[in-house]
Amino acid sequence: MTTTAPPEPRQRPHAGRRPLTLRRRESRAGLALVAPTLLVVVAVVGIPIGWTVVLAFQRVRLATLRRTGLFGEFTLDNFTRVLNTPGFADTLWTTLLYSLGATGGSILIGLVAALVVRRPFRGRTLVRASMLLPYVAPVVAVAFVWQVLLDPQLGLVNDWGQRFLGWDAAIPFLTQDSTALATVIAFEAWRYFPFAFLFLLARLQAVPGELEEAARVDGATPTQRFRHILLPQLLPVIALLGVLRFIMTFNKFDDVYLLTGGAAGTEVVSIRVYEFLTARTDVGAAAAQAVVLAVVLFVFVGIHLRFFAGRRES
Repeated sequence: MTTTAPPEPRQRPHAGRRPLTLRRRESRAGLALVAPTLLVVVAVVGIPIGWTVVLAFQRVRLATLRRTGLFGEFTLDNFTRVLNTPGFADTLWTTLLYSLGATGGSILIGLVAALVVRRPFRGRTLVRASMLLPYVAPVVAVAFVWQVLLDPQLGLVNDWGQRFLGWDAAIPFLTQDSTALATVIAFEAWRYFPFAFLFLLARLQAVPGELEEAARVDGATPTQRFRHILLPQLLPVIALLGVLRFIMTFNKFDDVYLLTGGAAGTEVVSIRVYEFLTARTDVGAAAAQAVVLAVVLFVFVGIHLRFFAGRRES
């Protein structure tokens, strides 16, 4: 006679532990893959932002920065001093004008450039590459070129203006209150139009050719084809570019500082933060100014996104 061994008892799962579903396993795998990048972002971006907010509520000078801790004596004096400083409202208004003008100008120039090189022609690759030069060139180099071109005594712009356009005298574009802000806005629009150009050109190339062909057969003019076919396709991209460029321009420092140093009515909020930090060595006030800048930016972007979301839903 042969005997069979009894079957081994199955191991019961621990009480209260449910087996992992496919979705939970995928979520854990995705979190494991994203974790290194998330840690880098927290270390490089999150911690400095948190430290800036902490400094904004403390009386900190540059000489006492090393002895400042996380739990010091918190106060609102920095914000009171920043908001009551003469010229704060003018600086904020200048920053808003500068951001809106540069954002709209860069998108408009980028749209025109994308429409020009949309169709194939001889040398289109070279033209496309040349349009990226303002964006990839070092800002110090292009700012110096603009300063030389606009110089009242040696600049080529004033020389041609007096020779061909009949100007009575040279125009100090970067040192005159009536022209400095407009010149800085023009520089910003010219320097960053390739950013909008790349986005808009990619969207234009994705528009089905059958739509324009049908409109052309129906007798639509080029203006009508752009207004009723291309523009509706580009509006989401234009809205996204508007938000991105507004955020970037609102925080811009180097372009304005290299061109004018904030003089002649071109002082933006970022330059004001720099002056609080360097000229006054007031770290707390500079941090408070930066926090105010971030809050104002969040408000404007929130209004824009809410308005655009409402338009899209309707």
